[in-house]
Amino acid sequence: MPRSACPPRTPIRAPRTVWKPPCATSRTWRMASGMREVELGWGKVLLVKDNGEFHALGHKCPHYGAPLVKGVLSRGRVRCPWHGACFNIGTGDLEDFPGLDSLHKFQVKIEKEKVYVRASKQALQLQRRTKVMAKCISPSAGHSSSTNVLIVGAGAAGLVCAETLRQEGFSDRIVLCTLDRHLPYDRPKLSKSLDAQPEQLALRPKEFFRAYGIEVLTEAQVVTVDVRNKKVVFKDGFKLEYSKLLLAPGSSPKTLSCKGKEVENVFTIRTPEDANRVVRLARGRNAVVVGAGFLGMEVAAYLTEKAHSVSVVELEETPFRRFLGERVGRALMKMFENNRVKFYMQTEVSELRAQEGKLKEVVLKSSKVVRADVCVVGIGAVPATGFLRQSSINLDSRGFIPVNKMMQTNVPGVFAAGDAVTFPLAWRNNRKVNIPHWQMAHAQGRVAAQNMLAQEAEISTVPYLWTAMFGKSLRYAGYGEGFDDVIIQGDLEDLKFVAFYTKGDEVIAVASMNYDPIVSKVAEVLASGRAIRKREVELFVLHSKTGDMSWLTGKGS
Repeated sequence: MPRSACPPRTPIRAPRTVWKPPCATSRTWRMASGMREVELGWGKVLLVKDNGEFHALGHKCPHYGAPLVKGVLSRGRVRCPWHGACFNIGTGDLEDFPGLDSLHKFQVKIEKEKVYVRASKQALQLQRRTKVMAKCISPSAGHSSSTNVLIVGAGAAGLVCAETLRQEGFSDRIVLCTLDRHLPYDRPKLSKSLDAQPEQLALRPKEFFRAYGIEVLTEAQVVTVDVRNKKVVFKDGFKLEYSKLLLAPGSSPKTLSCKGKEVENVFTIRTPEDANRVVRLARGRNAVVVGAGFLGMEVAAYLTEKAHSVSVVELEETPFRRFLGERVGRALMKMFENNRVKFYMQTEVSELRAQEGKLKEVVLKSSKVVRADVCVVGIGAVPATGFLRQSSINLDSRGFIPVNKMMQTNVPGVFAAGDAVTFPLAWRNNRKVNIPHWQMAHAQGRVAAQNMLAQEAEISTVPYLWTAMFGKSLRYAGYGEGFDDVIIQGDLEDLKFVAFYTKGDEVIAVASMNYDPIVSKVAEVLASGRAIRKREVELFVLHSKTGDMSWLTGKGS
């Protein structure tokens, strides 16, 4: 029987609130819309004026603490400048992801053309609000053999699905099962902060799952799904019946198939334990990273201050080439080289050599031999859907689960979300795509939950991702596969730029460094349904000397 995590609840006291002195003067704030960060003594709030009305909200994004005043105000919501989360200015509710929590909304009144805000000390200091959720009224007695909702996979999609059900008032049993030994955690952080401990990565504390009756089965592997009888079988033989099923199994990392692949100290980064062991083995020693995609480059960047040497092996000519293009890839490669990272490009690993069973050298097809005490492999992933091959749930030729706009599979009552699905991307003419992004998994989990409750929701979010290397953040929005041109504004050498990826006459993606909030602004334009034309961008690059992006929305931020 898989392990269950269900700790005790903790009560919350009602906060004291008080009206604070005027934080703005409505008479002097003449623009129809805008944002200001204002101090209220106990903390700051984001004061928003939209179409002549004032709103006061928490001033930091609950996801990673970005200052929302530097974000984008549009269509009654503010979008985070760092990672694209969106919050309704009327309620503070989270409307688009990443992240799990909403903003506090504070009461505003205007007297004699002065703006007053009513706020509690607790709310001002917390800067996050968990939505009201239902409690489970039918908890299991021990380990019952049936559940109303079963969620396979406890990543972003699975957790958001469970939370959304509770937020929408669903009070029946929910079981979340995971191969991991840990409760849901921030997996993208693994490759950016390899020293992080499981408790630092946790998305929710243990008490949260107990309080809202979300049962988590850890180290629980599903081996069979019987959709005819609505039942799953676990590896240890335990059987669980369900009414609704979400499949969010994620992906499995590809491994090397070369000679010596079984030697010790070769890793794929999937768990906190993997990441922690890599750091321990790399300290003062030689590290080799195979693959110059996001995971590989993040690991390489993190290890430069820990290891004696860091080498990257990649089949392409430049890092990120297929994703970011040649010019951006070369600029990022130079940044890594300036930080002592050695690149071996346009080659592959032919052999891993060991001494007493432990990795000692990496032999390349170019005949170069690289010293290595630890090796991290980041060469892509495949959908973890092998357990579905004998079921009647459709899989495509690559093993992905095709779903419609409502995240429904071909089987009624069975939904799928996250890295293992292909779905129709609304703003790219419903092209069927796979987008293994953290933010996208959040959005898909919510849509799946809404449609379990027959709300007829559709997936419509604009993809948004980010990475951080050497203290610099790269942001990206859109879906750039198949781009045929890249238009760059700014300075690639100084790593202060924005790159527009176009296909034909249309901008299909954007990436930037040190150019906030341009990526969030483009994401908001695309989310509104408006296309950005290549000619617009070309004229901007030709004539702009200030980097002002107000042309995107017709007004400044």
